[in-house]
Amino acid sequence: MIQTADSAPADTLRIGTLTLRSRLVVGTGKYASYAEMARCLDVSGTDCVTVAVRRERLMNAAGENILDHLDASRYTLLPNTAGCFSADDAVRVARLGRELLRDLGNPGSEWVKLEVLGDTKTLLPDPVGTLDATARLVEDGFAVLVYSSDDPVIARRLKDLGAASVMPAGSPIGSGQGILNPNNLRICMEYLKDGDPGYPVIVDAGVGTASDVAEAMELGVDGVLLNTAIAHAADPLRMAGAMKAACHAGREAFLAGRMPRRLYATASSPDDGVIGGKA
Repeated sequence: MIQTADSAPADTLRIGTLTLRSRLVVGTGKYASYAEMARCLDVSGTDCVTVAVRRERLMNAAGENILDHLDASRYTLLPNTAGCFSADDAVRVARLGRELLRDLGNPGSEWVKLEVLGDTKTLLPDPVGTLDATARLVEDGFAVLVYSSDDPVIARRLKDLGAASVMPAGSPIGSGQGILNPNNLRICMEYLKDGDPGYPVIVDAGVGTASDVAEAMELGVDGVLLNTAIAHAADPLRMAGAMKAACHAGREAFLAGRMPRRLYATASSPDDGVIGGKA
């Protein structure tokens, strides 16, 4: 559910002109059925879901339309350009998604989750195509949430082009490897938030289980986007609940500030003032 800035709780995720209550963005692909997808989205607590808008992805084998299973009054639908391997294709699909969601009256119609992939084996982003498509879509009035590698230099260039959010991968799409390079993510955040601490950085891709979400949030990212980790879990519904809890716990831990790491032990109870102690 979308809220205005005036009515939203204190710890919400602001991207461009929209404010989300949940920092977990969930995809809609790879579920056993659309009914299972709908239940998992509900349990996850998300209020923003991504939808692949290429024509062949809107209908399943049974002829069901995915949009019939998504409550547009509850969720912001974020169209994505999944499966695009060129800037031209991504721009075309983004425009198709915008027209589709305008017809639904959804507030996310000007958004796009941009993916320009380099090859079918790794599904890593093509940096040149991604930069090109970002520039063109920003000029066309889109709020571009862009899937990127964890290269801090590319991340900074994407922001400079006007991306509403840069979303570095934790690891390759659907791999479930978790956060492979936390140091690069830290540098990405340093570059992206320098002079602009509210700029939203979202980890996109590679999450495998709840601890990966917690780790990402503890690094200080603003949100996590995931799909396969829920859809391909042995119990997707239970995993959806775990992801919700992990996102909240990781965010709270980041805000709380962890204790410093020390080489040697430190007693939990001070011995000052006790017999044999320092007093």
